[in-house]
Amino acid sequence: MATNQLRILTYNLHKGFNAGNRQFILHQMRDAINETEADILLLQEIQGEHLTHQQNHQRWPDCPHCEFIAQDIWPHFAYAKNAVYNVGHHGNAILSKFPLVRWENINISPYSWASRSILHGVINLPGSQTELHIICIHLGLTAGERRKQFIQLCERIDAHVPHTAPLIVAGDFNDWGEQAEKHLNQHLNLQEAYRTLHKRHARTWPAWMPMFKMDRIYYRGLEPVLCERPPRRDWHNLSDHAPLIAAFEF
Repeated sequence: MATNQLRILTYNLHKGFNAGNRQFILHQMRDAINETEADILLLQEIQGEHLTHQQNHQRWPDCPHCEFIAQDIWPHFAYAKNAVYNVGHHGNAILSKFPLVRWENINISPYSWASRSILHGVINLPGSQTELHIICIHLGLTAGERRKQFIQLCERIDAHVPHTAPLIVAGDFNDWGEQAEKHLNQHLNLQEAYRTLHKRHARTWPAWMPMFKMDRIYYRGLEPVLCERPPRRDWHNLSDHAPLIAAFEF
């Protein structure tokens, strides 16, 4: 039986700035992302609007950053605000080469000062009548936040994703203690792509010397054939996170 392959990229863009916040490098980030040839992007810390930066940086796009990255390659996209402040907002985004038939943003912020959400999209895959569920997340910095957010994530999936539907859950987990498995594997039967193929989680932070296993790509109903940090040499000069890309057969 012939199989199709799907390439998924997750990346925390650090709002378009380098790790030290001194240089606005969204154009270089877009070039690097384009080279990965990913079919679907799950992006965190993507800027929707920032009036001060727009005035101070000559190369600031005249559209939301998800549209700037998406142009000409990913015609279907959804952006959801996580954090809203006086001069703008940033959040999560899903960009897809295939039709994004519906999406919803779910607030999972336990505290008013730590805005977090789940961006849940549904995509029509080519040559298939099955809908792919995509969830982009950026979890909290404290263990207490993440425990509550894992429960909310599991409840969302139980209630809105059929057990027979293929599912991707990816993003910045901030999961230093590697507690996600207790919830996502035991409760939902989700596997993590890098761990499946390499027997451990990928080190993705900080990008210039990856030590912490922050970024993950969990899956169900698909078969991973690749998961790695993309080999482009200068990722360490871009965001403070390294990206993670996976390929699945369906």
